[in-house]
Formats: sequence, structure tokens, C-alpha cells
Amino acid sequence: MITVKLLGGAKKSFSSDKLEIESDSMTISDLLDHLEKSTPKNLPHLDPDNILVAVNGIDSSALQGKETLLKGGDVISIIPLVHGGRSKRIQFGMIKNIVELVRLKKTTEDPIRFIESLREKYPNLVIQGIVASHVLNVEHVQKTVAISLAAQKAGTLLSNKIETDVLMRFACTRQISDAISKVGVKKNADSILIIIGKKSYIGKLFNQIEEFLEDNVFSKDNSKLIQKEFGITKKQLDCVISKTPLEDLLAEKSATLFH
Repeated sequence: MITVKLLGGAKKSFSSDKLEIESDSMTISDLLDHLEKSTPKNLPHLDPDNILVAVNGIDSSALQGKETLLKGGDVISIIPLVHGGRSKRIQFGMIKNIVELVRLKKTTEDPIRFIESLREKYPNLVIQGIVASHVLNVEHVQKTVAISLAAQKAGTLLSNKIETDVLMRFACTRQISDAISKVGVKKNADSILIIIGKKSYIGKLFNQIEEFLEDNVFSKDNSKLIQKEFGITKKQLDCVISKTPLEDLLAEKSATLFH
């Protein structure tokens, strides 16, 4: 028996948040085919190219992707990725939350204190800053944040705070000091703020900080710098059968960190 948990909008495809599949051996690809065929005609179908699939809390991109072999007792979580928003702010839905991305302008002031002040004012939001040069694109954020949220749900965070877990997973290290040094916000450097929570609170926060934001969240291609930083070779990329090999390899590095 394989248990499938449907999170967020995925529940609409079956009018349920959990399914039980009578099988002890199938791939993720087989599972998605089964779900596609069994979705009622009057309900929205899952988009296999716009979902994250986690196996026992681990992003499948850190395993064998859609060819990952599932066995009896496995718990599969399906998380739809919903995009939206203006170029100055990017939003997507994930596990009953809205995740918003904005780009903080370079500043000579202390960006760490700035973020801490926002956390104090908005305790219902998760707010973390990552130096912009180490954030590849929306898909990179989606995969990494999904791993942190899944770890929080499973009680396996790398730290007692999800903000710190997110930081360490972007840095691909279990050492907090190394994570801060590698990807933490810095003076005179653009930063991507990752904000997680309810839409109403996020809207209030955005109105407060809009004047400090750049007009585009992603304005440069950081792929070469990130490949060099994490020692990812062209040979490794060529071995990944995916439309987003670099994002998948980064997700693999993030997902295989253990407490």
C-alpha cells in the first residue's frame, strides 16, 4: 500500500487530501499516470510539469526523479506550484502558504538588522534573506523551500527555526556559520527576501518595504557562479535527465542534508 498525500490545490483533483494506492512497487511516473487516469472528468487534473513530488519527505529530484521506485509503506506528498504576481514580486502557493520573493536593493545599512526588524513586526511570517548571487531562479527557490517545509512537517528541520533551515539548504551545509558566510545577506549586495505565510500579512509587509525593492526579482543569470561555488560540473549536469538539471542538483544537495 502506498499513501499519497495531496497538498494545496492538488486536493481539488480528487476532493480529498489522501489516497491509498494498492501497490507495493511502482515508479513515480507510474503513479502520476495512475492519478491522471483516475482523476474524475469533472475535476481539474494535476499538471505533472508543475508539481513537486516528495517521497517520505524527500524531494524526488534528490532521488531518481520520476523513475524513483516506490514501495509499500511509502508516503508520497504532491505539492502543486502556483505562480503569480508582478515582476517586482513573485508569488506561488505551497502547502497552505503563500511564498513571496522580492529583491532588496543594495544598502550600506545593516541588512541583517533590517530583516530582524521585519520579523519582530511580522511574527506570523517566515522571513529569510539570501544573497541574490546564490539564488538561481524561481524553480530553485520552489524546490529548496519545499524541502524545508516538508522537513518542518516531518519534524526533521536542520535547526529549531525554519528560517535557519532555509538558509542552510541554500548554502548546502549543516554549519550555520558557513551558511551565513556563504549565502547570508551582506552590505552592498542585492538580496532575495523569501517570505512565507498568509497573503494578507505578506501584502502588509510588501507595502511597508516596497521603496527598498528592485523592480525585477531576477535580473541576472547566476548559473555559472553557482556551478562553480558548489563544484557542479558539466558532466554532472549532462547526467541529469531533466529540463532543469542545475536546479535538481541543487535540490539534491539541499535534500540530503541531515540533522
